[in-house]
Amino acid sequence: MKYRFTLYGFGFAIGILFVFFFLGGKKASCNWLPNDRMLSIIRSKHLLYSDEVKKSLVLERIDTLVIQQILLKGDIDFSKSNVKNNPCRQYHIEGNRELKDLILQVQLCDSIATILSIEKVVK
Repeated sequence: MKYRFTLYGFGFAIGILFVFFFLGGKKASCNWLPNDRMLSIIRSKHLLYSDEVKKSLVLERIDTLVIQQILLKGDIDFSKSNVKNNPCRQYHIEGNRELKDLILQVQLCDSIATILSIEKVVK
């Protein structure tokens, strides 16, 4: 019995090293939840800003890094999104934590994601 556990432990250790060797340098991720999956898809597309958003960024003094942060850790409200639009879908993305007062409207097409509007919620 002790011999079996030793063999199992040895095989397990080799397997762990094998996995780290092949997946260690890659940016392998697993987005199982719909929110994370859609944010990942939006980030992978070429990002454009509408003229309205460009003006808002200047007037409100919002940095594009803030938008990237919302696209990284934001929350998509699927009830306010229009996901059945063809050929482009629209998503309502709310910032979380310190960016709770910002809301993005993003249009997602085949190869382009366009930020249609950015709203600042006054509380």
